[in-house]
Amino acid sequence: MDDLYTRFDAVFFEKTRLSVMTLLYRDEKVAFNTLKKRLDLTDGSLYTHLQKLIDANYVAKSREMVGTGVQTVYQLTDTGHREFREYLAFLEEMIVRSRNPGGNE
Repeated sequence: MDDLYTRFDAVFFEKTRLSVMTLLYRDEKVAFNTLKKRLDLTDGSLYTHLQKLIDANYVAKSREMVGTGVQTVYQLTDTGHREFREYLAFLEEMIVRSRNPGGNE
């Protein structure tokens, strides 16, 4: 059980960044302003969290035309998808263990 606390790195497992990862996993591609509104963050705070996820290769950003303007959108990389699926599997494992604490499945 010692690996429970070190299974995911600090970049991934920080509350705000985990929220970003969750939104991107669920919605696939999300605009900066949508993330900002949904997470109730300032531009600077969101940018800092996104940059850490980009530097860790969990998230990629791109620019898309919307109407007459351009917006920045973010999505999970293959690494980000894999890490998030591993996180979900970890949570599922913890749920199973909590329902069967003796280990007799």
